[in-house]
Amino acid sequence: MSLYIDKRGHGPVPLVLLHGWAMHGGVLAPLVEALEEQCTMYVVDLPGHGHSRDCGLPLEPHACAAAIAAVTPSAIWLGWSLGGTIALTAALEHPQQVRGLAMLCTTPKFVRDAGWPYGADGQLVHQLASDLETDYHATIERFLTLEAMGSADPRAELRHLRSLVFARGEPDLRVLQEGIRILETSDRRAALPDLRVPSAWVSGRRDRLVPPQAMAWSASHCAGSYDDIPQAGHAPFFGHVDAVAQALQPLLSSTAQRA
Repeated sequence: MSLYIDKRGHGPVPLVLLHGWAMHGGVLAPLVEALEEQCTMYVVDLPGHGHSRDCGLPLEPHACAAAIAAVTPSAIWLGWSLGGTIALTAALEHPQQVRGLAMLCTTPKFVRDAGWPYGADGQLVHQLASDLETDYHATIERFLTLEAMGSADPRAELRHLRSLVFARGEPDLRVLQEGIRILETSDRRAALPDLRVPSAWVSGRRDRLVPPQAMAWSASHCAGSYDDIPQAGHAPFFGHVDAVAQALQPLLSSTAQRA
């Protein structure tokens, strides 16, 4: 089975959209609707998630980037959360296919350490990996709670995330474990100066998973633009989709002019 990619919109700017861990492309629906006049979008269900649950491809950034680049036109790539790791990998390794890079609440290094203060607690990520083995559903629930924290209405956002997470079936345990390993080990900070495409970095100021400082630092190391949405958490396309779309406009417009 191949990757599921939903083609949406009818605008002149091609845009590939990549969702986060344990989710599927449908979670990005508010952003898809906001951009459908401006963009033609290729909304991916990553391996093991949603309608791509049985595709068999590993949830590994290099493999995913290559597979998606092979079946989509040259486009801007937008990655949210874990999807940003794949989008960044594609921009670095397949620049002929990536016209621009939009990074939404994501980071080149997720886990905090002595040399990187702008990350999540490594013990928290490690615990999620351990808990997947014993209580799959409770682990996803815990992660959804972390995603909703910091939003203007975290209870409402958590309810909405719960309603979406299994809307296309349950994600495969194997790729959930692979995803946690990516969160634990990925570090593309050193490659940022090598990025040759324009980039936009958009954070939620109340994000409890990806500190805005991580995104500001990243933008400054690749000559990218940076926007922070004051009242948003980790999923700013819920409740703040207009602000997200507005933050993307310079990147979308410049790409349309170059086409």
